[in-house]
Amino acid sequence: MTGFEVWAPQAGLVRVEVDGEVSAMEPGDGGWWRADVEAGVGSRYGFLLDDDAVVLPDPRSPRQPDGVHGRSAVHALDQRGWTDAAWTGRQLPGSVIYELHVGTFTPEGTFDAAIRRLDHLVDLGVTTVELMPVNAFNGVWNWGYDGVLWYAVHEPYGGPDGLQRFVNACHGRGLAVALDVVYNHLGPSGNYLPRFGPYLSEGRNSWGQSLNLDGPGSDEVRRFIIDNALRWFRDFHIDALRLDAVHALDDRRAIPLLEELAVETESLSAHLGRPLTLIAESDLNDPRLITPRAAGGYGLHGQWNDDLHHAIHTAVSGERQGYYADFGSLRCLADTLRHGFFHAATYSSFRGRIHGRPLDTRTTPASSLLAYTCTHDQIGNRALGDRPSAYLTDGQLAIKAALVLLSPYTPMLFMGEEWGARTPFQFFTSHPEPDLAAAVAQGRKTEFADHGWPAADIPDPQDPATFDRSTLDWAEPSKPAHARLLRCYRDLLTLRRTHADITDPRLDLLHIEYDEGQRWIILHRNRIHLICNLSAVPVTVALTGRPLLAWDPVDRTATHTTVPGHGFVVLDSVTEPGERAWSTSR
Repeated sequence: MTGFEVWAPQAGLVRVEVDGEVSAMEPGDGGWWRADVEAGVGSRYGFLLDDDAVVLPDPRSPRQPDGVHGRSAVHALDQRGWTDAAWTGRQLPGSVIYELHVGTFTPEGTFDAAIRRLDHLVDLGVTTVELMPVNAFNGVWNWGYDGVLWYAVHEPYGGPDGLQRFVNACHGRGLAVALDVVYNHLGPSGNYLPRFGPYLSEGRNSWGQSLNLDGPGSDEVRRFIIDNALRWFRDFHIDALRLDAVHALDDRRAIPLLEELAVETESLSAHLGRPLTLIAESDLNDPRLITPRAAGGYGLHGQWNDDLHHAIHTAVSGERQGYYADFGSLRCLADTLRHGFFHAATYSSFRGRIHGRPLDTRTTPASSLLAYTCTHDQIGNRALGDRPSAYLTDGQLAIKAALVLLSPYTPMLFMGEEWGARTPFQFFTSHPEPDLAAAVAQGRKTEFADHGWPAADIPDPQDPATFDRSTLDWAEPSKPAHARLLRCYRDLLTLRRTHADITDPRLDLLHIEYDEGQRWIILHRNRIHLICNLSAVPVTVALTGRPLLAWDPVDRTATHTTVPGHGFVVLDSVTEPGERAWSTSR
């Protein structure tokens, strides 16, 4: 016998259909219904509410082999299939994260195909693979943020068994696995949760109705979310969760959902005997997210930091549109690198108000903030989904990489950036419903038309070609220009791994010089010095030392170093005779 249960507090009658046979369920405490029915692995099942004739999938479905509108399937991971018994986990400090989208990381778009590329990440120097959301959504391809059955793994990627194989393969290579999860909204197609109970509130955010986190019935809704997070950690051996857009969580309780999740994650970590990490995406610049609970914070371990991205990107690229308006100067870049946030109780012209709160750099380690040159958002939310490699020189790409990878922050790469991939990463969907598909495509065109883009130039998210264009071309890394940038990334990560001065997370030890007119900036990391020339002409600075890495050959005298345009050099102020200098130009 197999036990089936579902939370349906508003229903007067609930039945479960298993392999075509319907059985009544017994009501229990708190709106839960239960029944024991003959079933086996793979049995299809669903629930009937009151006199409704439509069979609904399980809100906690472990597998959806027939899509999000189909019946759920009885499933449990084969515990004998785990091969990672020796895996002891990985802390966030010291990590190098690599974000990828399973569907476009390889032409096959599956977990198994991604496994075949893991050695590339190990050779690169990555320690943690972060997957964009893999929960079940309607259609074949999607970024993953339209998920509606959060407990199930998208079937075209390989389903739950494919994810198990992927985690095994990562852990076997010493790679941790992070998973992007979305708890601030549900997708527009296949969301049956409101039929079962008060999962949604009357509030809305940018993507739809908010989850009911503080209204009547919200105890079970919060339990639904926390149990989902713990399932990834416990059942799938996931090491870290990236919590999507936590600023969109509408939660007014005295103990916020995020703090509650942090407490239960800490407890599970102690039980499993390995570190479990929570990383937030937040637009608030609020240090409380990463402040320990003992100090009045939420107790999360890290958060994405868009201010660092904006400061680096605008200084190198010169772009100033939209939310880049306040960024771009070397002073801004230096201040952001030194203090973590640029907007820290300061005026934001994009928002038209004061934004953020200062970070206590004496007590907050830089490793709790993630730095990056690009992400799926910073590429895919551009009108054309064009990567920085489409409009910057290779030298500029290398400078951005050096500023991130040699900073005291936890670095994150987005798939393909390490070789300057020329494939875009565009916004793509495959909604089967014609009206929804048309609305999404029109909404995308309207959004960018308001910013001056011709509607005809905006890729149609529903066009299969938009998805195909976004798939990485693995022939590129072997081509000379791409290979040189890839070698630069590897050398930068080798420096990071082998020099303790670079990984030291204490922001009060970071010292910066810059010249706004000549467009050079120097990061001093104790003995290690990174000189970046953001201008197109050579610059000479009064600093010398043993060169550890350079994008282009540099001229050095006894007292000065000349760096070519759009170039950088890393110097060690302690010269040790006989050691060979590194250079990506060799």
